[in-house]
Amino acid sequence: MRVALLTYSTRPRGGVVHTLALAEALAAAGHDLTVWTLGHGGGFYRDVDPRVRTRVVPFPEREGEGVGPRILRSIDLLAAELRPAGGAYDVVHAQDCISANAALRAGLPFLRTVHHLDDFTTPELAGCHERAIVAPAAHVCVSAAVAAELAHRWGVHATVIPNGVDADRFAAADPAPWRARLGRYVLAVGGIEPRKGSIELVEAYSRLRRRLPDVRLVIAGGETLFDYRDYRARWERRATDLGVEPLVLGPVPDAHLPALVAGAAAFAFPSLKEGFGMAALEALAAGVPTVVADLPVFREVFTGTVAFAGTPGELAEALADAVTAPDPGRRAAGRRLAARHTWAAAAAAHVDFYTSRPAATTRAAGVGARVALGPADGARG
Repeated sequence: MRVALLTYSTRPRGGVVHTLALAEALAAAGHDLTVWTLGHGGGFYRDVDPRVRTRVVPFPEREGEGVGPRILRSIDLLAAELRPAGGAYDVVHAQDCISANAALRAGLPFLRTVHHLDDFTTPELAGCHERAIVAPAAHVCVSAAVAAELAHRWGVHATVIPNGVDADRFAAADPAPWRARLGRYVLAVGGIEPRKGSIELVEAYSRLRRRLPDVRLVIAGGETLFDYRDYRARWERRATDLGVEPLVLGPVPDAHLPALVAGAAAFAFPSLKEGFGMAALEALAAGVPTVVADLPVFREVFTGTVAFAGTPGELAEALADAVTAPDPGRRAAGRRLAARHTWAAAAAAHVDFYTSRPAATTRAAGVGARVALGPADGARG
């Protein structure tokens, strides 16, 4: 089967991590895989299995460009490259709203994975989000919680295929170098942005420091399409007001990430909105005590393996307990959970999904009509 997986970036965001891992697992199962994406001056953030072709469409930066024009330009550039090539694939599978709209503009029937749902106010982004939900021939969600929201808000019924994790890679990581460098630390991955609950996390950390003054808060990651400078400034002011100084590493090379995760005394994942929680699953694979926000999706995925916290105060208490008295039962259950979520299993489920929907493939359905890309009617903003 010839499959094109479409994503929007070469940087280590959750959807991009998912796309590459799924492509490699499908290629290992004998399928012909190409990953299409937009690139910002280079290739993917990590080496990709040579069995997977990559098509990186250059996306030059434009100084002063707003989010809306940037979204439309992203769609146009990716669509222009997809249009002459897309008909060669049996399956075109978009992983985000930008690549979904590019497939739509290129006139290609496509499938879509909805990792999580957002409410945007920028008209171009709201329209992109709406079309990427209503236009696909079929949908995948990585959790039942997101699938239920999709059904409730749009009447769209999706197949649930959970994420995988490279559990062995995180379980085998050597934590010693990071512990020697940083001492005892709580780790958060995903950068500083509203969806990640970054301000709530720094408020929890200020409480944690009163009980455990030697524990550092370390934040890794942060590559994103959006401009969160205003939120980052608010976060910095809040940290200053609280008298704390988290260590912000920014993006960490992929080769170093498992050891950074494994070295943490606890892992904090206080996101306000997520589709699955792949970073938390990586922490569980490494045997790290993990505290997550009390969201339905996390209850679905992680019950019995993590502590849940609904407020900064609860997060501080749960992190303190995780650092000082980790639960060995949760630790063992977390490792078992991570070991069950393999990318090979996710790939097999995707093959079943593809073959059960022949009308959605490019060869069965042919090439669809091109569409206008103004803001969608009734877009949620």
